[in-house]
Amino acid sequence: MGDQVALTEAELNVLKRIERLPFSRFHWKLLLMGGLGYTFDAMDGAMIAFILPAVTSLWGLTNQQTGLLGSSAMIGYLFGAFFAGTLGDLAGRRTVMMYALAIYSVATFIAAFAPSWQFLFWWRVVASFGTGAESAIIAPFIAEFVQKKYRGRFVGSLSGFFSFGFVFAALLGYFLVPASREGWRIVQIITALPIVMLLWWRRSLPESPRWLIERRRSSEAGAEVDRIEVEATRHGGRPLPALESVEIPAIGAGQGGTFKKNLAALLSPPMIRTTFMLWVLWITITFSYYGFFTWIPTLLVKQGMTITKSFGYSIIIYLAQIPGYYSAAFVSEKLDRKWTIVVYMLLGGVSAYLMSNARTDASITMAGSLMSFFMNGTYAGIYAYTPELYPTTFRTTGMGVASAFGRIGGLSAPIVIGYTFSRIGFSGVFTITTVVLVTGALVVALLGIATAGKSLEQITVELEKAGIGANETAAVSSRPTSR
Repeated sequence: MGDQVALTEAELNVLKRIERLPFSRFHWKLLLMGGLGYTFDAMDGAMIAFILPAVTSLWGLTNQQTGLLGSSAMIGYLFGAFFAGTLGDLAGRRTVMMYALAIYSVATFIAAFAPSWQFLFWWRVVASFGTGAESAIIAPFIAEFVQKKYRGRFVGSLSGFFSFGFVFAALLGYFLVPASREGWRIVQIITALPIVMLLWWRRSLPESPRWLIERRRSSEAGAEVDRIEVEATRHGGRPLPALESVEIPAIGAGQGGTFKKNLAALLSPPMIRTTFMLWVLWITITFSYYGFFTWIPTLLVKQGMTITKSFGYSIIIYLAQIPGYYSAAFVSEKLDRKWTIVVYMLLGGVSAYLMSNARTDASITMAGSLMSFFMNGTYAGIYAYTPELYPTTFRTTGMGVASAFGRIGGLSAPIVIGYTFSRIGFSGVFTITTVVLVTGALVVALLGIATAGKSLEQITVELEKAGIGANETAAVSSRPTSR
């Protein structure tokens, strides 16, 4: 996969030391730092769904204008995810995380004082650039610190923090938005407060040793692992296993990949099948997810509920996210990430079909809660799965570009739903969602690979061999046969 140089014995030992680390206080702290980032990202992204009814009424917006405003998050997410991923491989995971947090906090605060829907739209785009960057960089960053035995459960649990952000946004929407004419402004000011986390991150956030090795900064990588091991042994109370017991394949390291080389690597022969599968997966789940969660309060209002009542039902639906994320995180170590994603997407499709036929408040809430459970469980699988499928050299590039492609689905969903609702109604909207989710599940079932119980380096070697084998098969089949 591009220009590679062999790792030294000292560099391989750093990788082995990461793989032998027990789950320790360091990992809990890392989970909290990354998790809070995801919580506030989700609050910021979900908040638009709860201010849409208020600003639609305030400025007399059409369905198309409301849909465009709802898509502001996806426009920013798309570019934020793309640039965070590509820069994360070049400048470092830690640096990108900190700048992303600052951008979205400042922009959200400015958006709170919007004098028009156009002003609100553009500053929501900037804020979402920051949240898109955060969401793309945190999972691959965290995955690089965790050994294979519990990596899927750990990163899946990390993504579960998104659910808390959505619930907090729903609570703010329920209590603050209808409470006053300026409620939608107050909510945005509150969601800008996480900028204070920069003080903590600046002091405590480490850089990924795996990335440091790729950039040939081996001494820094070793020093980071030294600090982690000291903390793990001090609080764990047990000596670490011998390095000889840890298996890491003898892989190469990139020689400081460039922007163009990393992007080209995504479509190189060993990776193109995986990249295609991930892009389809991200587009289908993000279309379904954001189409549902951006529009659900507004759709419930159009079904005859008051804004306050629709927000109350939305809170119940949002609460179903929490067990959805964490059930998938734990199942993914037993069932594997691939099949967890497939099962949860298919059951999400079934739930969307039930939603299309729901007519009462109770049935709508039940079907909506099931959709919330299974779609968010899918995301727990995706955030663990995507970083695993790319080598360290361009891991965040792969994650960022896949996430950016997903935002195309999220970008189009509010517009498509806003345009089609008046023509095909509530039932038609969720029939579309069913078809999209089932399509994504089938692509993963056919093209995905198993990753549970394998180190990141082992997965990289397997993907490279699979890609070379596929190329050789294709080359043989393309030769003319003798008769």
